[in-house]
Amino acid sequence: MIYCAAAGLCSALGHNLQETATNLAAGHAPGMWLRDGWLQDGRLAMLGGVEGDLPPMPDAWTRHDSRNNRLLLQALGQIHAEVEASVRRFGRARVAVVLGTSTSGLDESDRHYSRVVGAAGADEGGNGPDGYHYEQQELGDPSRFLSGHLGLIGPAYTVSTACSSSARAIISGYRLIAAGLADAALVGGADTLSRMPINGFDSLELLCTDLCQPFARDRRGINIGEGAALMLLTREPHAVAILGIGESSDAWHMSAPHPEGAGAVRAMRMALQGAGLPASEIAYINLHGTATQANDQVEAQAVAQVFGTRTPCSSVKPLMGHTLGAAGACEATLCWLLLTQPLALPAQDFSRSPLDDRLPSFGLLQAPGLLQRPFIMSNAFAFGGNNTSLILGAAS
Repeated sequence: MIYCAAAGLCSALGHNLQETATNLAAGHAPGMWLRDGWLQDGRLAMLGGVEGDLPPMPDAWTRHDSRNNRLLLQALGQIHAEVEASVRRFGRARVAVVLGTSTSGLDESDRHYSRVVGAAGADEGGNGPDGYHYEQQELGDPSRFLSGHLGLIGPAYTVSTACSSSARAIISGYRLIAAGLADAALVGGADTLSRMPINGFDSLELLCTDLCQPFARDRRGINIGEGAALMLLTREPHAVAILGIGESSDAWHMSAPHPEGAGAVRAMRMALQGAGLPASEIAYINLHGTATQANDQVEAQAVAQVFGTRTPCSSVKPLMGHTLGAAGACEATLCWLLLTQPLALPAQDFSRSPLDDRLPSFGLLQAPGLLQRPFIMSNAFAFGGNNTSLILGAAS
């Protein structure tokens, strides 16, 4: 069995796990607010940001100074002692780093070229007088930076499968340990607010400029957020384990989900089979729940097919925003928090628009509930039909 020894998180819900727990209980996300300067046409957009100062970049790693990597440092600071203990116990070559992202340092790159190219100029490598280095935007940079910063020499790589990236990073770390290629794995991901994806989703008419409404009749799209989450996985027993992993790639369409949710169903059933649990034992499902018309319709169908109408479930996207490549890890860490602290399950808010009566009946929470059994599923479904389901639960 593979256990989660420790977890760190920062998002619009809070700067750390304790703030996250407090704000989750209150149903309040201090980092979700209308922001300007992100959309090309000057409109305001509801976006989720990490509030407060982030750790400075160590002097030796200034070439990798991106907000994405600073978010990772913020998450790492919450579990640094446990990570260092694993390094001492297993050795630098036996601790892997697997992260997911979809932006890396893209925003630094965007702003660098807007500010410098055509003005002061830049060299052929894109490096400029503002301190920008091309490495900052490479998808491999988060894992390269974190592994190097920790002095590790084991496997280190980044997964980028859009919104399932960091969930797949968790699955990859799980498999490295199961295969005997590592004794511990630091897994998770980070994504940062960036003008390119914000305007990209807006051009697809998938961006909601006020607070998103998953599964509501009048839902209009997503709120993009930023955040980082890290989990330390190990074979050594701890209170919470990764009980089941499921993934599929239906490749139905570049951006639209399979209309019958075939890949989502496969991923959820694979996770249940791996955990050796019937669907009736899952006490809560953290839904992907983006508040787009197609995603919510398809996920509702898939959940109803696998779980029927009784399994409590909801989406936390109105509280965290959609953190893109970091979503799988941020929300899995939130599930870890629900398993380790006496918190109520988050309910879906239908105060501004009623539940969409075109959706099939499923166990959507409309009032906070209590976790009845220590088994939680967390879904992350991405563009291109990249689907993941994780089951976290109390270790027996």
